[in-house]
Amino acid sequence: MAKKGRRSTHEERIRAVQLMENGWRAEDVAEALGVSRGSVFAWQKTFREGGLEALSTKFASGRPTALSDEQMMQVYTWIVGSDPRAHTFGFALWTRQLVRDLIKRHFRVRLSLPTVGRILKKLGLSPQRPLYRAYQQDPDKVRAWKQETFPAIKAEAAAVGAEVFFADEAGIRTDHHAGTTWGRIGQTRSLSPPANASRSI
Repeated sequence: MAKKGRRSTHEERIRAVQLMENGWRAEDVAEALGVSRGSVFAWQKTFREGGLEALSTKFASGRPTALSDEQMMQVYTWIVGSDPRAHTFGFALWTRQLVRDLIKRHFRVRLSLPTVGRILKKLGLSPQRPLYRAYQQDPDKVRAWKQETFPAIKAEAAAVGAEVFFADEAGIRTDHHAGTTWGRIGQTRSLSPPANASRSI
């Protein structure tokens, strides 16, 4: 079992097995993931005996894919928590086409888009609508703006009988990517620069 009685995640089990298969010591894997040493050994044993399908309840059954379990684990690691641009793609969202290109680049395997879709489904991944959030956003500055700066601006405007308007300078962005991306629920996000607001009194 995982430490503190919590349930392990799909990602933790896959990552733990991958690290063990790559030669990591169970103690190091357990410490890195915050799970018990016994869990790490149990997951590795489960994987070696039954593959990904036995390792995870999210691993969907169905017809065999063109990739081995080890290759599918690698695909999962590339996609989850990663931006396609880290793999030299010029797009910020994972699509079946990008995953297909990534598989072709690393494994020299040509797959159809439906096959890539089945692989993603087997890995427990599904299309997600990304949450756009400025990657430079500072929570403390946001709080100060909401609680101090803007109320002061609003009060000043009221005192002189003025109105406050915000101009969004990010109407057109070169890095904006609308659409869906592949990932776990609650995990997907798109990185975009913040919209700079100007004030007028």
